[in-house]
Amino acid sequence: MTATSEPVGVGERLRTIRTRRRLTLRDVAERSGLSESFVSQLERGRANASIASLQKLTDALGTTLADLFMPGRGPGTRVLREHERPHLGYGILGRKYLLTPTPLEHLEVFIGRFDEGGSTGEPVAHGDSDELFLVMRGRFRLEVGSEVFVLETGDSVNYRSSSPHRAENIGQGRGDVMWVISPPSL
Repeated sequence: MTATSEPVGVGERLRTIRTRRRLTLRDVAERSGLSESFVSQLERGRANASIASLQKLTDALGTTLADLFMPGRGPGTRVLREHERPHLGYGILGRKYLLTPTPLEHLEVFIGRFDEGGSTGEPVAHGDSDELFLVMRGRFRLEVGSEVFVLETGDSVNYRSSSPHRAENIGQGRGDVMWVISPPSL
């Protein structure tokens, strides 16, 4: 940053990323371990954050510190190494891995890995995006609203994320699925 450049609006960038991911202040506060009021004040430019706090926030948002400080950085080519994928425990006997490097504004791709008998839990609806569900390995039962599909490796289904949906591994051994969501609707 040169002496003549404009100051970086970190709070504004954090708010933009948060709203694009359709997260509430509470969601970000819970994920980061910071208070909701602090996150709000930071977004409005009424508080300053330490690098440690910014790191917690970018981790919670699935982005990087560089994305906050380098606004001119175009989409370019970005690599997300398998061992660096953000992930979380998901449903029953499952894990969900983000495949899309952030920040991508219009697309989000996840892999789900479910042990035998594992599921996404109770049916859930989120946002109102296009969602594609692809079975990469195994056999899954997918409920979308009142419809039920039994899907094998290579099968896919698309639906609106606003329809309650649930997936369950009904095959033998671990099963892998992929979700492609546009726009992102965490």
